[in-house]
Amino acid sequence: MPRIIVLPHADLCPDGAVIDDVATGTTVCDALLASDIEIEHACEMSCACTTCHIVVREGFNSLPASDELEDDMLDKAWGLEAQSRLSCQAIVTDEDLVVEIPRYTINHAREHH
Repeated sequence: MPRIIVLPHADLCPDGAVIDDVATGTTVCDALLASDIEIEHACEMSCACTTCHIVVREGFNSLPASDELEDDMLDKAWGLEAQSRLSCQAIVTDEDLVVEIPRYTINHAREHH
């Protein structure tokens, strides 16, 4: 079973993490949440926001291609890169992934707290 290596994130995962034995077909978002990495998902994983934006540093090509809706949402993400995905839409296959959670997110519900 593949694993997800999460690069350090100052708030969510200061030391980074390794998530072993991720079931194929699991979203990256679900795997992170199940491992107590509280990535934002303001739209409840319905592909209607960008708060679960990640950058896939290794294994990007193993993920199923993004669809037009995800691509349209990603256009609004802070820090968009060529290997950006919404973690709620990125489905783990049989290859290990290395992911980075961007430092900032666009969440209008939390910006002013």
